[in-house]
Amino acid sequence: MSNPIFSLFASSPFLPMQEHMKKVLECVQTLEGFMLAVFDEDWEQAGEHQETINNLEEIADDLKREIRLKLPDSLFMPVSRTDLIDLIGRQDRIANKAKDIANIMLGRNMVIPPPMHNVFIEFLQSSMNVCIKANQVIQELDELLETGFRGFEVKKVEALIFELDDLEDIADSHERDVRQQLFSLESDIDPVHVMFLYKVIDWIGEVANRAQAVGHRLHLMLAR
Repeated sequence: MSNPIFSLFASSPFLPMQEHMKKVLECVQTLEGFMLAVFDEDWEQAGEHQETINNLEEIADDLKREIRLKLPDSLFMPVSRTDLIDLIGRQDRIANKAKDIANIMLGRNMVIPPPMHNVFIEFLQSSMNVCIKANQVIQELDELLETGFRGFEVKKVEALIFELDDLEDIADSHERDVRQQLFSLESDIDPVHVMFLYKVIDWIGEVANRAQAVGHRLHLMLAR
């Protein structure tokens, strides 16, 4: 039986990396619908989104394993096999964290206080924006290969990475806002629930951090 990963490698060693990042992004973007269902305390709908996130993360995980197994030892390219394996690992950790967020929130039926809804969704969207930009960066891998990791394409990717950093700064600002909002409400919320809310906030911020790390890893590869 043919394996689709082989046809991807036959076209370009970067295509599987790009497909993996697309699945990672889908996983993160599904968090928005999940969170809106949580706001409504619609646990059935939230469960459907959680299942989608888990399935997408599993697909991404399978792709990661296939890439690690099938990536040739000798690529005859300006990047090493070790660099690409490290990059795919960083991409995969984004999806892992999205899955963690959905699982802990649904597992505990975590209610988000209504006064926090606006700042919370803005924070989540700002983290998603970092992932969207990281995906844009990874989708330039083929063009980088065609130009031998030199010239205008390198400058284009570097500009995207600078934009990625700016978006991560915005996500940090939204994280401070949501933390301040939660702090102002702490006295009215069960302390254990507060503790887990801070954990979820931290993990949403970690999604943005991990997306930024993908861009930084590629930037390092460009600098060699």
